[in-house]
Amino acid sequence: MSIDTPAGGTTTAARPTPLRGPGRRRARAGLTVLAIVLSVLSVFPVLWLITSAIKPREAVTDGKLLPEDVTWENFRYVLTEVAFDRWLWNSFFTAAIITILALFFHSMAAYALARLRFPGRDGIFVVIFSTLLITPPVILIPLFIVVREMGMLDSYAALIIPPLFNAFGIFLLRQFYLGIPRELEEAAIADGAGYWRIYWSIILPLSRPILAALSVFFFLANWNAFAWPLVATSSENLTVTQVGIASFTTQYGSNWNYILAAAVVAVIPMLMLFLFFQRQMVESIKTSGLK
Repeated sequence: MSIDTPAGGTTTAARPTPLRGPGRRRARAGLTVLAIVLSVLSVFPVLWLITSAIKPREAVTDGKLLPEDVTWENFRYVLTEVAFDRWLWNSFFTAAIITILALFFHSMAAYALARLRFPGRDGIFVVIFSTLLITPPVILIPLFIVVREMGMLDSYAALIIPPLFNAFGIFLLRQFYLGIPRELEEAAIADGAGYWRIYWSIILPLSRPILAALSVFFFLANWNAFAWPLVATSSENLTVTQVGIASFTTQYGSNWNYILAAAVVAVIPMLMLFLFFQRQMVESIKTSGLK
């Protein structure tokens, strides 16, 4: 890359010359090959999971991608011999309630931090944002003590209330709200609308793409939750899917055929949710500037 020196003494970096002809075609072919390789590497674990789930127990760890013998016994055992439907319901119920409440509270907090003016607003946002630097294992024991002292252990409240706060959701919504034209609020205020009316009738309808994307993120995170449900609950009626799948691991070994079959069943709702909200997720990432 060359640097031009204009007469005024300042330096300006020259723009790189775009590739043309055979060079451009080689670059495009190289990127295509790289994309194909990365796609195959990304899909391979999923293919291995599905093919291993239909192998007999003695062949599930043979290292071969394609099974020599196919059996559906693994799925029959998971769906009929254990309380897998109860595990799925507990995961769905807690993830859905957390998603709905988190979107409601996070959108109100983000609206206040982005559009309202009050003393300490920027400081509050910095404190909330700084919690992103704290990893969940660090607060696991203190959170357990707090929940125990409040008498919520081994209950749905223990599964739902602690995961409600998520600084990532507040941050993403605040960035989205900063891009909404202020003229919309000024016109609503001129018509006599208050803050609640502006939030409910203007801000929330405009937030549908980002709320749809966050709903997928929140639901996926809580559907796959393992550490906190394992610590906070001990009753079999409150077992979630990930903890239930881990129960296939015994003191003397792991029943990988059942674990993989249960994992295939557990991933189906998430795959359907992602395909349904895929367009909204891409649109929200574009509008919020998330990289």
